[in-house]
Amino acid sequence: MLADQKKVQRLIPTGSFKLQDLRFVADYSSDNAAEIFNHLHYLRSARPGSLNYALVDPYYGLPISLCSVSPLEWRRVGRQINSQFGVAMEAVWDISRVYSFDVAPANAISYLLARVRNDLRQRVPEAQLLSTAVDPNLGFTGSSYLAANWQRWMTIKPRPYLYFENGYVSPRQLRSRFETTNVSELRAAYGTKFEQSRAPLRDSMIFCCRIKGETEFVPQDLQRRLHR
Repeated sequence: MLADQKKVQRLIPTGSFKLQDLRFVADYSSDNAAEIFNHLHYLRSARPGSLNYALVDPYYGLPISLCSVSPLEWRRVGRQINSQFGVAMEAVWDISRVYSFDVAPANAISYLLARVRNDLRQRVPEAQLLSTAVDPNLGFTGSSYLAANWQRWMTIKPRPYLYFENGYVSPRQLRSRFETTNVSELRAAYGTKFEQSRAPLRDSMIFCCRIKGETEFVPQDLQRRLHR
């Protein structure tokens, strides 16, 4: 982590700020966002082609909290949203990355999410829904989404975390780097360089927010559990 922080030292804010003093940036630098997500986000990767938003400090424009928004690519989630809620996958945008520095004031992420919703309503008028996946195995609860009036609509069965040469790799990174996510093929090709986690994992939670109008509450006993 120290080595990663050193690589983006110029972007790390210091000091303390009040939420009302932060400035909302609707077109935050894609280069700066990529540096932060590639080095500090737990996935260690930025989502290419995303819209980037940030709350920045009022003095130097350094990011306090930021997120990227991308068209939804998770087809299983998109199909369920379409069949259950009547929203076409093409009208769903995904909060694909979120990162907040330690100096961020309380409620910074929920405030950022609300501003993103308002901006996307104007910028992409055909967009109808925002979605995101929250992984409770990493300690995330979705509280910032709930505070921004999102709702949990479904869960999705977990799959083991994947590692190459002791570093976490996402399925997207595996497809890009090795052209496969097949565990057997990767183990046959790379032996012990490729590993997967063994600990039991909890379902990921899919939170959603309608861009226009109120987002429906779905009782947990009516939430579908999707399989990957």
